[in-house]
Amino acid sequence: MTPEELSLAIENSLNEALAEGQLELVEGADRPQVKVERPKNRDHGDWATNIALQLSKKVGKNPREVATILSERIQQIDGVTKVDIAGPGFLNIVLDAAAAGELAKTIVEAGKSFGTTTELEGKTINLEFVSANPTGPIHLGGTRWAAVGDSLARVLEASGANVVREYYFNDHGGQIDRFARSLLARAKNEAAPEDGYGGEYITDIANRVLEANPGALESEDPQEAFRAAGVEFMFGDIKKSLHEFGVDFDVYFHENSLFENGKVEELLEKLKESENLYFKDGAWWLKSTDFGDDKDRVVIKSDGNAAYIAGDIAYFQDKTKRPENPADLAIYMLGADHHGYVARLKAAAAALGDDPDMVEVMIGQMVNLVKDGKPVRMSKRAGTVVTMEDLVDIVGVDAARYSLTRYSVDSNIDIDLDVLTKQSNENPVFYVQYAHARTCAVARNAATAGVERTAFDASLLDSDADSELLAVLGQYPNAVKEATNFREPHRVARYLETLAGAYHRWYGNSRVAPQGEEEVSDLHRTRLWLNDATRQVLANGLGLVGVTAPEKM
Repeated sequence: MTPEELSLAIENSLNEALAEGQLELVEGADRPQVKVERPKNRDHGDWATNIALQLSKKVGKNPREVATILSERIQQIDGVTKVDIAGPGFLNIVLDAAAAGELAKTIVEAGKSFGTTTELEGKTINLEFVSANPTGPIHLGGTRWAAVGDSLARVLEASGANVVREYYFNDHGGQIDRFARSLLARAKNEAAPEDGYGGEYITDIANRVLEANPGALESEDPQEAFRAAGVEFMFGDIKKSLHEFGVDFDVYFHENSLFENGKVEELLEKLKESENLYFKDGAWWLKSTDFGDDKDRVVIKSDGNAAYIAGDIAYFQDKTKRPENPADLAIYMLGADHHGYVARLKAAAAALGDDPDMVEVMIGQMVNLVKDGKPVRMSKRAGTVVTMEDLVDIVGVDAARYSLTRYSVDSNIDIDLDVLTKQSNENPVFYVQYAHARTCAVARNAATAGVERTAFDASLLDSDADSELLAVLGQYPNAVKEATNFREPHRVARYLETLAGAYHRWYGNSRVAPQGEEEVSDLHRTRLWLNDATRQVLANGLGLVGVTAPEKM
């Protein structure tokens, strides 16, 4: 029995209690949704629900009285062995072995769809992440967003959303000018500008510009020649690095297009009619303090020109008004120095007449590499920062993606290169991938021994190891749901580590292939179902974090 099936059965029990008058909602009260979860202490049962606590005030009864009414009905559900009332009104539910074991068959038959939902079906989510300026290779912060952003996109898609992965290509402003001056100086064999960029990649890009356009230095506007070609080469390198990291985007949006096609100017006139803007000291101001900003922001300067935030507003409007895939929700994944943007972007939505909740902003913290107990501070290629290529060269794509995704984005993280290069259980990605490889090895050995998934007797899955593994497998849909609702794909990675641990323990206690002269039995066949169910969930979960599921290691 899956947690969803049990929740539905309890929901039906509640409906019956309401229909028969045992429980009556007070006027105006809404009915809470039934949810089940695993108790922290497995001795308390297979599943628990706090529906009695949620209902008590809504039906005018104390929680234990509600729990008593519901427990008598839940006890009648097929597959439920026992229902206990704990504490102020928690319901702890024990399933019989057959009901619990059915989950293995359910997972295998569901295959890749196990854990997916239609909760976000019909909703288009624009997910903007990485968006590194095309002035150098992607640094570790951008690498973290690449891993987390792509994983979040996969999680949202698993919940039914139509996700548009978007890269905001910043090709407008002072940083691009500094990049162009740096390339030009390098081509002339001059020192880099004081505010310019260093590193071997500048030499590489400058040489490529000259190779493509040998007359660039003698052109009418050399800086523009190096800017245009240099940005194109640099962005091509960024795209290539991301693709090799397993990350591709549906939309590459050029910031410059907002200014070239007149969208910003057109928007400025429209914004003057918004109640969220006001005129003061010759300028137009956005009431961003209404949304938590520390001060209101100028949108139209006193000279009539657009302030930087005008581009942000125009960009949000573009996302939500496109002919194809207009966003119902826009999620921005920004760096640690962008806290102020949360209020500004919500205020921008309000200024356009949209719901501020159409905007979500995720702020990511810093990443540090550690080797031999000391921080790794510099890249030879980039000159000042460690890049995506540096990390991948040392540990590989899978370890890099997994290690960056398994932490909450709210936390600063230290990536220990010594751990990630180990082929041992100390390395979390190895631990999880090895569990998947082990399930494949078990299946191969079973096939050699003549064990097939022909018979299935769920009641045979009655050992403690079986119960523990089934319990963890049952938590996968909720892990995906929480990762979706909280925008936290690290919950899937952490779940996989728990599942890997349960499987490794089960493996040590449960033989799938017969030993010696032992004949193949239904116990062996049923255990193969459970082994293969674990393989499926490991593969599904690894897919959501963008990491391969190897069959051999």
